Amino acid sequence: MISTTQEHICKNCDNRFTGLYCNLCGEKVFGKEDRSFRMFLNNIFLALTLADSRFLKGLWLMVSKPGFLSRELAEGRKVKYIRPLSVFFLLNLLYFLFPVIQLFNASLRTQINSFQGKLAVQAVATRMTRLGFHDVSSFGILYDQKTAGFAKMLVFLFAVVASLPLNLIYRSRNRYFTDHVGLSIELVCFNLLINALLLTLLVNLLGLGARLDEFVLTAIFISTNLYFLIRSGRIFYKEKGMRLIIKSLFMITVLKISLEVYRAILFYVTIWSM
Repeated sequence: MISTTQEHICKNCDNRFTGLYCNLCGEKVFGKEDRSFRMFLNNIFLALTLADSRFLKGLWLMVSKPGFLSRELAEGRKVKYIRPLSVFFLLNLLYFLFPVIQLFNASLRTQINSFQGKLAVQAVATRMTRLGFHDVSSFGILYDQKTAGFAKMLVFLFAVVASLPLNLIYRSRNRYFTDHVGLSIELVCFNLLINALLLTLLVNLLGLGARLDEFVLTAIFISTNLYFLIRSGRIFYKEKGMRLIIKSLFMITVLKISLEVYRAILFYVTIWSM
């Protein structure tokens, strides 16, 4: 057992201190008891339960109190709750590991039927000729494989783009650029959880795939994001009343535009890489 009155030299910063933890960097004195099999199992148990509880708690707060986690982070309270960025990385991984409803990913068919459809068709025809493809379906298979990987990397770009109008309409709310980006990341997490993963699960369980057309998906996207924007506007920005409603409705339009811009960028990045 390590004595709490014994003097130690920190192995991390070479500081001399008394006790079990360095008073400068917080490094713990590593003793024999820390190398035991019992301690090994205990550390695994703590790591798993703590990670699970904080992650699940974070997901629940993103749904029940949108903007709360971002507010805690922006105001310097970082220990008690999981960071939205950590949730984002895990949800993003799940989103692209399993077949779910397209949101931040977009197949070749989706891109061709989007607002930039004519330009997309021309770009696809040019690339097919250059690569020697004669069948759109086989080209589409290659495209869909490549775009899934790029979407995983570029989805963070959507969060940054979506944060720009927040900087504008909430510029008087004493928030920094990184605070707005943090809320946008939480918004992306909310969409990955509700409008991709959970919606896919619900559709498969109830067999509603045939009824889920573009109109229904758009209605779900608008209603869920309007809920997030109103709640987070009140919690994160402390906005109230009609101003909050107007700003939230404006952000819905901006989010739709941001999503289309993101998908256009994703399309051309994918095409140019082939």
